[in-house]
Amino acid sequence: MKRPLALRLSALSAATALAAAAGIALTSPEATAATGGVTGYATQNGGTTGGAGGQRVRATTGTEIHAALCGRASSSTPIIIEVEGTINHGNTGKVSGGSCNTASGVIELKQISNVTLVGVGAGAVFDQLGIHIRQSSNIIIQNVTVRNVKKSGSPTSNGGDAIGMESDVRNIWVDHATLEASGGESEGYDGLFDMKDNTQYVTLSYSVLRNSGRGGLIGSSESDLSNGYVTFHHNRYENIDSRAPLLRGGTAHAYNNHYVSLNESGINSRAGAKVKVDNNYFEDSKDVLGTFYTDQRGSWQVAGNVFDNVTWSSPGSENYPAGPNTQSTTTVNIPYAYTLDAAGCVPDVVRRTAGAGTGLQVSDGNCTPQTPAPDPSTPTTPPPTTPGPTEPGGTNLSLGAGADGSSKADGTSYGNVRDGNPSTYWSPSGSTGSVSVKWGSATSVSRVVVREASGATGVVRAWRLLNADTGAVLATGTTAGTATFPQTSLKKITFEITSASGTPRVAEFETYAS
Repeated sequence: MKRPLALRLSALSAATALAAAAGIALTSPEATAATGGVTGYATQNGGTTGGAGGQRVRATTGTEIHAALCGRASSSTPIIIEVEGTINHGNTGKVSGGSCNTASGVIELKQISNVTLVGVGAGAVFDQLGIHIRQSSNIIIQNVTVRNVKKSGSPTSNGGDAIGMESDVRNIWVDHATLEASGGESEGYDGLFDMKDNTQYVTLSYSVLRNSGRGGLIGSSESDLSNGYVTFHHNRYENIDSRAPLLRGGTAHAYNNHYVSLNESGINSRAGAKVKVDNNYFEDSKDVLGTFYTDQRGSWQVAGNVFDNVTWSSPGSENYPAGPNTQSTTTVNIPYAYTLDAAGCVPDVVRRTAGAGTGLQVSDGNCTPQTPAPDPSTPTTPPPTTPGPTEPGGTNLSLGAGADGSSKADGTSYGNVRDGNPSTYWSPSGSTGSVSVKWGSATSVSRVVVREASGATGVVRAWRLLNADTGAVLATGTTAGTATFPQTSLKKITFEITSASGTPRVAEFETYAS
């Protein structure tokens, strides 16, 4: 008899506690920020490169993620956002700008393109906070954990989806992610990985989806049939009631996945959907493939799968299990190259490679995990956007210039930031605000140094440097220091603080021609 999901979760928690008590290490190695190696359907339709070649920005809050998106020159300017720490409701606010459309309480990737969001360092955890992709394309999400996102109860985020895609979404690669809940719909949770309203060319690889009533869906209803071309490979689905995934129309490819404890149903192909299912390992599960809960049937092509302690229900008017004698009912042509691991080794290779914090290891097709070489466009040791206070050459053009700004609070005047005296400073009235240096005639600037006052170093967490004549973004960053950009002729330059851990104190806003 199948236990309720809450009881199954309690058993898993107890097992985790027992492991900890026995001294078993449950932590994972630190991952690099490599973003090469996209696979599956995300390689089609022009490919998926994310923010390759763009500026690299470090973010430790949701607001800083939004500020990085809003600090780009345009909504399609490539950017790699390296995330470290816990992102939650308390540190995720809306940020406005011409290159973004964000909201509080969710990581909003809306009406944008060419973005990589990658967990680095000690790891990135999105706690009760979902990632929403809407009207966007060419997005990579890698090496992150998203957990306990709710659609009811408190707090709520993203309709209860860990990662949700909708409304004309194209070319998404989610890789080495951990997506998890703590129950089903009755506990307030929805899907872990949902695609709807014309979402196409998606790959989910080397990820863990667990402890949820619903793994995910392609299509929100029997009439939402514009989605598809989705690849699932080397993922582990564990303790999922159903939707692993649910496909309404469209085409999918599932290979080398490990399915454990699918409690009610697994891959549910319906409403004309087609799915190729090869070299997967299904274990301790029920009705792992078929058409369920509808008379609008889908189809499947199967080869090389292992069914280990899988039970099958009897066929009915809205229940069409593919087993126990599993046979293909269609043919699915796959347009990309891929290498299959033998199904028998899938549990081991997936255990060693899938999920956040596993070092971005991948399979080599011989059941042996490998650490991929980083993509040349995304080095594992990122050059900081704002290096330390390197002394530039030449004359500080701010000395003797004018100054103004917004939200003045502490300090004697805005002029404290361009007087050459680091013991005086300017502060906004809260944690954000802007200060400008201005000249009577156009002046060429290509380097800026922002110095925080003694005792306030590191308070500034996200900023933008603007050409105040045109509004163009010259540079963005996450710590004060030195910023360089192509030489620009302007009359006014603005340092805008978009996020801070307290009240900033800016001692000097230096400007240099070179």
